[in-house]
Amino acid sequence: MGQHGKHRPLVIWRAALFATLALISGRADADTCRLALVLAIDVSSSVDAQEDQLQRQGLATALLQDTVQAAILEGYGTVAINVFEWSGRRQQFGILPWTILRSTKDIQDAADAISGSTRQVSVFPTSTGYALGHAAILLDRGPVCDAKTIDFASDGRNNDGFPPELAIRSFPLSDVTINGLAILGDAPDLVTYFERSILHGPGAFVEIANDYPDYARAMERKLLRELGTFVLGDALPPPTLTP
Repeated sequence: MGQHGKHRPLVIWRAALFATLALISGRADADTCRLALVLAIDVSSSVDAQEDQLQRQGLATALLQDTVQAAILEGYGTVAINVFEWSGRRQQFGILPWTILRSTKDIQDAADAISGSTRQVSVFPTSTGYALGHAAILLDRGPVCDAKTIDFASDGRNNDGFPPELAIRSFPLSDVTINGLAILGDAPDLVTYFERSILHGPGAFVEIANDYPDYARAMERKLLRELGTFVLGDALPPPTLTP
């Protein structure tokens, strides 16, 4: 038996081992969650019924955009999302429980659940700190992912309960990024408020919706940034700030 024949069993064993390791690695990659994303929708008393629907439909529409679906499904691992509505101190209600987005059907089902959801309350104030605390607990009890992000949308400032700054210091948010979606309207200097009081973590940013009809466009841009996709300026025009 020649040298090659003498070592053939070892060669075959090594090949089988490498094939097995590759298979295991592929499964681990597929099962890895790269991003846990909590989306918080403002349903405080400043948001009327039509504006509430524009938020729900806007989020569903953004998720179903080809660009967003590609950003979710391409690359390594998966994305997990959780959606809830918030207003007063104890008024946080789930819209979509933790859902792993592994396919276009998963995304479609999530969008259908969001667009088909109904508002639970409408007469409570804006308890931003409590909403952030609720989001932190959801992430702490959610799937294990490489990154954690809170996608926080609102048209106003905290006016009830402890402030967002205290929530950020008090809840398990040290490894969480908090991004904002500021819906412009009656609240003065809302973007500045988000920048000073809401944003948290490396690379945190605030996206701007000029009004509620602009919510879907702003949410699409926001999701693409959170999912790591660069958006060309001429593909989605920048918002116009109102004085």
